[in-house]
Amino acid sequence: MRAISPVIATVIIVAVTIAVAIAVALWMTGLVGGFTGTENLQIVNAYALARTGGAGWDVYLSVKNAGTTTATIDQIFVNGIPYTSITLTSPAGATISLASPTPLPITLSPGQDTSIQLYIPKGSGQALAFSPGQQVEIKLHTASGKTYPVQVVLP
Repeated sequence: MRAISPVIATVIIVAVTIAVAIAVALWMTGLVGGFTGTENLQIVNAYALARTGGAGWDVYLSVKNAGTTTATIDQIFVNGIPYTSITLTSPAGATISLASPTPLPITLSPGQDTSIQLYIPKGSGQALAFSPGQQVEIKLHTASGKTYPVQVVLP
């Protein structure tokens, strides 16, 4: 009975080592890929329409999650102020706080889209005074800490 030559044994050992290394590399790529999903909100459309009677504006945002992981919108900012902390003074003198346009948080799966509507009040003497022709910055803040800004001009 004859043994395998040292050259053939070395070739076999190298081939097995390379095959195992490729298998481990592919496994690690799949494992790491599961933890490195990306969040990417795209504000597809943003515009404002004046309310009848001149009471303010309705701002409409169309938002799509173009990322590979779920995105959760946990806050909305208008000119740097959280939307829910904008307060108004009614004609009767009562203080009114704006409620979130849609119950927050808003969760978007990859590929999912949604519409968000905000009410922007007209007036002076408020926490934020808005007027026609003004540019308003709206930021969507997500639970992962990212912000997605958009500019809207009030007609």
